[in-house]
Amino acid sequence: MEKQRTIKEKVTLSGIGLHTGNETSITFCPAPENYGYKFIRTDLPVHFEIEALVDNVVDLSRGTTLGIGEVRVHTVEHVLAALAGLQIDNCRIELSGNEPPIGDGSAMPYVNTLLQAGIVEQLAERRYFELDETVRYTNEDKGVDIVALPTDDFRITVMVDYYNPALGSQHTGLFNLQKEFLTEFAPARTFCFLAEVEMLKEQGLIKGGSLDSALVIVDKDLTEDEKDKLVDIFNLSDKPFLGENGILNNIELRYKNEPARHKLLDMLGDLALAGVKIKAQILAARPGHASNFEFAKKIRALYLSKEPQKKNVIKEIMKPLMDVNDLMKIMPHRYPFLLIDKIVEMDTIGMTITGIKNVTINEPFFIGHFPNNPIMPGVLLCEALAQTGCMLIMKTVPDYSNLLVLYLGIKNAKFRKPVIPGDILVMECQLVGKRLNVYQFKGTASVLGQVAVEIEFQAATVEKNHE
Repeated sequence: MEKQRTIKEKVTLSGIGLHTGNETSITFCPAPENYGYKFIRTDLPVHFEIEALVDNVVDLSRGTTLGIGEVRVHTVEHVLAALAGLQIDNCRIELSGNEPPIGDGSAMPYVNTLLQAGIVEQLAERRYFELDETVRYTNEDKGVDIVALPTDDFRITVMVDYYNPALGSQHTGLFNLQKEFLTEFAPARTFCFLAEVEMLKEQGLIKGGSLDSALVIVDKDLTEDEKDKLVDIFNLSDKPFLGENGILNNIELRYKNEPARHKLLDMLGDLALAGVKIKAQILAARPGHASNFEFAKKIRALYLSKEPQKKNVIKEIMKPLMDVNDLMKIMPHRYPFLLIDKIVEMDTIGMTITGIKNVTINEPFFIGHFPNNPIMPGVLLCEALAQTGCMLIMKTVPDYSNLLVLYLGIKNAKFRKPVIPGDILVMECQLVGKRLNVYQFKGTASVLGQVAVEIEFQAATVEKNHE
């Protein structure tokens, strides 16, 4: 069986962010087994983790952007492609700003940095999701068609055709990740059309873009005024010219079909957002970040439906970090309104916490809440999550003895399944924002790996004697 892998030591790469134009650095750190990929904004006061999953994708307009609350990490696809291509399973990714350095527009700068750190095997086995049925995503308006067919290994074939004579139709295929990724796909650079450049600039994007970080495909004639504008946009020393090879300034291609290879690279990074390595043959026509995201969502949904989430079951039986007696030393609540039985996990760096509630028929609310068909009230599920988040706050403030934590608001509450007597409720909260004494949380409560409720809520700390 294959083993999971992480990097041997921490390593940093610095450069310019593509869209902000700011100096930024990315630091790859070793991570424990089953950690996956998580991004951390070290420039913010609270260093919580944004897991690289489709659930956390918030924008796909010019790259793949992850976010929780108000925090964003832009243009992550090349970073994820480097990690996936090198078959690194677990990595903590620290950023000094809201996007990684763009480098030359390929995955190669990240690949070289990760290879410099070294790759090591871990004890845990690598898990694959082997498709046993066909998965398909189609967008007829954009001519996009992506299909995954069952097979016992991993392959991708990509065709691009933008109905543009400047690029034409291209295709490429990856059939052996270990043998082909490093030399055939990691160096493939991002590209855009000349007609897009001014539009992107007007939108406040590509502030850090240059002809050293992207291929510009010439799809129109240039006036002298437009050439002057490009000098400013790309900080050129001379006016640009139309290359004989169809690329601005005649920049040499690394591969005849470099644009198609880069689209495959993007897809490799976006597919990592499914959260599991897959075995499938993927055929993609005209893929882009939006379609890759929709396809990855389908893969993840199928995976979750077929693979029971054992981690939640394990948490139910874990030895507690804090039992109910420990909780009552901190929490002001008492039975029957103390809705946590134990805390089994707490990470004050990633700002996450997991609590357990054993739901029994003896709960007083079952007497009146559908007595013949007892269901735990949704408002109490929300309260249980809030109490779990409260414990994280109390454990991270310098002195909690004179503080209360009060609800300020709830939004985006979704109730997915009823909770009944006999269920064991696993409550997971993550701190996603903080301003002064106000905290923002994202939380889910699950039973046997199935989400019962998910909410976002705000809470504030106040002094006990404060009016």
